[in-house]
Amino acid sequence: MAPRDSSVGGDVGLLPRSEAAPGAGTARLSVVTVSWQTGPRLLEAVAAILAAPGVDEFVLVNHGNPPDLIRRLREMAAGSDKLVLVETGANLGFAKGCNIGAQRASGEWVVFLNPDAVLRPGSMRRMKASAAGLGSGMWVLGARITNENGTEQRGGRRGELTPVSAMVSFLGLERFVRGARNLHFENQPLADGLMDVPVVSGAAMMVPCQAFLDRGGFDERYFLHVEDIDLCRQVRAMGGRVYFEPRAEILHYGGTSRTSPFFVETHKALGFIKYFWKHYPGPLQRLATMAMIGPIFVAIWGRVTLLRLKAKTQNLLNRRRAARRLRRIRRASGSR
Repeated sequence: MAPRDSSVGGDVGLLPRSEAAPGAGTARLSVVTVSWQTGPRLLEAVAAILAAPGVDEFVLVNHGNPPDLIRRLREMAAGSDKLVLVETGANLGFAKGCNIGAQRASGEWVVFLNPDAVLRPGSMRRMKASAAGLGSGMWVLGARITNENGTEQRGGRRGELTPVSAMVSFLGLERFVRGARNLHFENQPLADGLMDVPVVSGAAMMVPCQAFLDRGGFDERYFLHVEDIDLCRQVRAMGGRVYFEPRAEILHYGGTSRTSPFFVETHKALGFIKYFWKHYPGPLQRLATMAMIGPIFVAIWGRVTLLRLKAKTQNLLNRRRAARRLRRIRRASGSR
């Protein structure tokens, strides 16, 4: 049975990698998922990973979940040769959790997968087939992330994040400024095979494990969000390439965490600020970053507020429609 690592506490370093005999033929693939208060979608995601052809190992890094869910995960790990459960005992952040999972993994390749993402049939086999031709150097391969209705989700493939491209996207300036381009590529045509792109999403991202660890993994100064953008930039800067695989489809629910969306979006805004501070260190650039702090928070918090208001309005409209239908049914019944 697969081992369950004991709780390693809030000051955990990278755990020793698992030793596994190399398989015949294609390289082994480990899926690494980091979970903290994910919600009910987690078990669906776990079941899909364990059942997916092409997945040789699943490392689940549990930063914290309700006791009943933790008990269920421990039972699943005890009964599976594929599932390794790592319990950190604290919410150490997404980047650090991914690094812990990669260090614990035994596969030559690692796919970082969000805890509310569900693998579609054949997606991991497709990723492995594509990765087989990319060599042993450092590269990043992203999957096509979709919404429940099958449309491509925003953020799965993106352009280079710069202060200018950020302001264009945050403020929607592409609608008003000629030549300005939005960061997001989800509405652009898809190729039949691998596509070179500047950035792919950490919600479904594949890397060669040892090369990833050798370069230090994700930058753990990012607590949640933007670590994927930072990694893609650094890989390209060191001569590696970032690819998007449109034939590997993964459903991502999004927004399933039981924590406040403002908590999540605050860390996203802080991630953007850290990114600009890191990659644009000149004095004038630092001043520009400081000037962007307000607009970044306004744009991100404003989007969350707008989406919540939209959802509440839609719920209110749905209740009113249901009430009208009920009144019509009662009137029709009374007239008989």
